[in-house]
Amino acid sequence: MIDIEEHCGGEWAEWYLMTPQQRWLATLELWRTYLIVGGSLDPEPNTQSPFFDANQPSSISADGRASVRLIRRSGV
Repeated sequence: MIDIEEHCGGEWAEWYLMTPQQRWLATLELWRTYLIVGGSLDPEPNTQSPFFDANQPSSISADGRASVRLIRRSGV
């Protein structure tokens, strides 16, 4: 028999020993916490995409806060 804690540590072992339903509920709680602390579900812009338009106005600032502006420096 393999000891999960020996291979991956206690926190991961706890996760692996959960049933799929328990993992799903734990994941939902993690998403709730992420949103409460200010996380966003808006996708980050993909600057490598051929459809990326740097001139298109963004709905959020660079760090997701309303009062912060993105400053770009030339020559960097």
